[in-house]
Amino acid sequence: MGTPEQPRQLPLKMRLGDETSLENFLFFQELQVLHEVLTRSADPAGEHFIYLHGPSGSGRSHLLQALCQSQAAGDALYLPLRDTCDMAAAELLEGAEFLRLLCLDDLDAICGKAEWEQALFDLYNRMREQDCRLLCSAGQAPRHLPVTLPDLRSRLAWGLTLKLPESGDEQKLAILQFRASRLGLQLPAEVGRYIMSRATRSMAGLIAVLGQLDQASLAQQRQLTIPFVKDTLGW
Repeated sequence: MGTPEQPRQLPLKMRLGDETSLENFLFFQELQVLHEVLTRSADPAGEHFIYLHGPSGSGRSHLLQALCQSQAAGDALYLPLRDTCDMAAAELLEGAEFLRLLCLDDLDAICGKAEWEQALFDLYNRMREQDCRLLCSAGQAPRHLPVTLPDLRSRLAWGLTLKLPESGDEQKLAILQFRASRLGLQLPAEVGRYIMSRATRSMAGLIAVLGQLDQASLAQQRQLTIPFVKDTLGW
């Protein structure tokens, strides 16, 4: 009797952001179903394949990394496909079916790449034979994703599909205030609106600005006020 096949060491390990966790993500009322699905995903009865789609800045990458952070070391892998799509797909994905969780970010990046599409299709079939969960993200729903391999397109439609909406200004302000509170800061609404009127409109850019202000506030022991923001950022 042969010995069971052992998982190979995957050739790539991505560093996850320290701030990425489910607790550090503001789930608005319309996202409560998503929150419940993600928190149950590690349970035996949880979803084995979840497909998240939404515009840039909607939080897709944060959530994928957060789920990876929730797993024990070595049990999960986060792959930002936009950064890895020029690598050898079969080699990069070999052994991934032995993980507890695989998170594939930005599926859009591999659309039309025959090697990647075939490798993902093969991996999906191997994962179904193992107890591995799959969490994917893209800018579009599965039916609109420009995948050229019909079999892969059909597999992507089998998962639970959930949409992340684009945040409006009031939601971005609420996110900034929430993230500030997680840092131990109080961000008055007028200060948040001032930041949004001067900084980049992307959520990632706004969070980066908040990080700068957090460091300066800690160093100078000052509260977040408009004069403090002007002095710190040179506005």
